[in-house]
Amino acid sequence: MTKKLKLMLVAGARPNFMKLAPLVKCIQQHNAGRGQEAPAVDFRIVHTGQHYDAQMSQVFFDELGIPAPDFNLEVGSGSHAVQTAEIMRRFEPVCAENRPDWLVVVGDVNSTMACTLVAAKLGTKVAHVEAGLRSFDRTMPEEINRLVTDALADLLLTPSPDADENLKREGVPAVKIRLVGNIMIDSLVRHLKTAANGAILNRLSIRKEGFIYVTLHRPSNVDSRETLEPIVRELSEIGLQWPVIFPIHPRTRKKLEEFGLAFAAPAKVRLLDPIGYSDSVALTQNARCVLTDSGGLQEESTYFRTPCLTLRPNTERPVTIAMGSNRLTTVERLRVDLETALRGPERIGMIPPLWDGKTAERILSALASVVP
Repeated sequence: MTKKLKLMLVAGARPNFMKLAPLVKCIQQHNAGRGQEAPAVDFRIVHTGQHYDAQMSQVFFDELGIPAPDFNLEVGSGSHAVQTAEIMRRFEPVCAENRPDWLVVVGDVNSTMACTLVAAKLGTKVAHVEAGLRSFDRTMPEEINRLVTDALADLLLTPSPDADENLKREGVPAVKIRLVGNIMIDSLVRHLKTAANGAILNRLSIRKEGFIYVTLHRPSNVDSRETLEPIVRELSEIGLQWPVIFPIHPRTRKKLEEFGLAFAAPAKVRLLDPIGYSDSVALTQNARCVLTDSGGLQEESTYFRTPCLTLRPNTERPVTIAMGSNRLTTVERLRVDLETALRGPERIGMIPPLWDGKTAERILSALASVVP
């Protein structure tokens, strides 16, 4: 009898859910259509609860069709050290009792690193989806999470050739590295039909390529008045000429209130509560320009070839700049860069190789082919 392949899939924060969904769907399709020689794949989902607000997590399980988690650690918020430690404390007995063949972690959040540390010490093999991405900025907590996770992982599943090169420079043996493509694009391709129906455009009374889509939440942009106030000022100015659609992260809203900041009237800046994945995809696809500090939106805008400005000094996704629509910007250059983008082509860049909606298939094939 063919041995089952036992996987444990970890989700912690909002971007993780879009990366898990295609893999879950692929596993389900594999099990339904497999022959006698192919191993069945048994999977368990662990939700660490790093994002614990329903708007930030449960809506994504519902919308993406992800089964309810088998384990919900309900960790909640805290400092990086507190949150990481609590995830490790709660995850250890789950991993020790279930003993998966592979722990599959995605992205670069605290849950990714914490669960990897636990598994490595228990002798459980770790596969990292989105391995090898580097901003080369160790002031970013995500960069620390990426470095630690990749140093401990046994199978490094990369989205683009630059990630392979980063890992090789760090001394990772080539046998551990598999270029599989970008799993975020799998979710995007699957949801295009739903996202393209324009429902959110109709609800907001905005037209295709007639608005700027904004998401900002990183501490470097929103946690101090010195950075957030000029962002508010610049968006207010831009909003005099273009509708600005800004689904606001709870962290950003809290800081606006704390600093007593508001967008000046009569600027057309629309602040929304956090939105679902399909609505976000529709806004990215139909925007005239995207302004973000999100890694996921850099990738999605590249797929749609929508001009994108990333309000950060660096990006761990340089392929979106080299091949895609993405450009880095600063608060000081923001208005000029936006005006330049708005005068330029409505679609720019190219879609990188293997961003084709079939990454989950390549991941499952890699997991099945490497004997743990």
